[in-house]
Order: sequence, then structure tokens, then C-alpha cells
Amino acid sequence: LPEHCADTVPIKVNRVFDSCSDRDCFSNIQILMDGGELPANVTMVKSRCVRVSDICMNIEPVPFNRGFYSIDLTYTFRVELMAYERACSSPVLLTGTAYASKNVILYGGEQLGDTNACCETINLPTAAVQVVAPIALEARIGSVCAADGTTPVRTVIMTLGLFSVVEIFRPVTILVPTYEYTIPTKECHTDTESPCAVFDKIRFPAEEFSPGTLDAIPKEK
Repeated sequence: LPEHCADTVPIKVNRVFDSCSDRDCFSNIQILMDGGELPANVTMVKSRCVRVSDICMNIEPVPFNRGFYSIDLTYTFRVELMAYERACSSPVLLTGTAYASKNVILYGGEQLGDTNACCETINLPTAAVQVVAPIALEARIGSVCAADGTTPVRTVIMTLGLFSVVEIFRPVTILVPTYEYTIPTKECHTDTESPCAVFDKIRFPAEEFSPGTLDAIPKEK
């Protein structure tokens, strides 16, 4: 260590043992309409907004592969739809909820607790997932069976694309070097520029006035 390093101290951090990224295409997802069944006069729907409102996760050790864990994910989507009676009519806003599930297996370190099948598993790692806004790839009107299993119910069927990153981590203790504290040399300022002065520094968006051709769009490798 450098000579000016005073000492090393232990700190507690979350170490990521394994992670994965994925692009999921969830097809034929049934939208549970907030108002029940899709109105009979609606003949066309378009997606207005889709967001992930909740993510439920369950993690369990894989019994046949020590150190690996199965992570079950259930996404809850809140959906806003524009419903049309005719193509040229004014749309009506409809809302609903949809669910989609997936499973991943990641390495989370050796299990140190009791893994007896009749006992509660302890010392599990923690899983975390990050997602971006879902992409509505398709929205159409369809029919599904009601709760009684006989009566068809009109609803919206969607296909959603979702990019995600899943991580599995554990708290660990590591040693880090400590250095003497230094006083910041930067002075605090409260003066701000006028809105017009800030606007003058923004680059002129020439590309917004001259869209590129299709050949200029970079192709995904």
C-alpha cells in the first residue's frame, strides 16, 4: 500500500456472485380489464402505455447442483389502452393488468445453512432484477374462458418485449485502505445562470430537422 495510507478497515458490502441479462418476448398475455369484460362496441385497440408495476421474486436452492439457485420471477404490468368503436372514431381510455412469469438459475455461492428437506433453508442469497419500460409489440381483441370454464369473455391479448438484468448477491466483509480526510477546495455557489443563458449553451439539434435515411440507421449486430 502507499506510504500515506493510514490503515485498512473492514466494511460490509453486497458481492454479486452471478448475473444475467435477457430479452423476453411474452406472447398471448391476457389483459385483465379493470372494468371486467371488454365493451362489446369496441372493435379495435391500441397500446397507449405499459409499465412494470411490481416484480415478485422467489429464490430456492437447486437440489441437484450445489451453490446454484432457482429464481422465479413474476412481472405485473399495468396497461393503458386506446379503444375504438371504429377506426375514425374518438378513442376511449381503458386500463388493465397483466402477469408474466419466467425462471432463471444463477450461482449464489455454497449454501452454509441447513439444507435438510424437512427444515427451513437458511442463509439464502438475495436476488435483484432491473428492467426497462416494456415494449408493446402487439395488441388485439380476443376471447378467453371465464371462471366457470364455459362462457367466453372478450378481452385484449398482448405481446410484450422486456429487457431485464437479474443479479444474485450476498453480504461479505472486505478490507479497504483508508486515507486521511481532506477538506474540499471547491467553493459553494448559489448563483445560477438565467434560463436563456442555459439555453444558449445547448447544441442546435440539426438532426431533428434533417432526418437520416434508412441506410444511415446503424444495424444491430
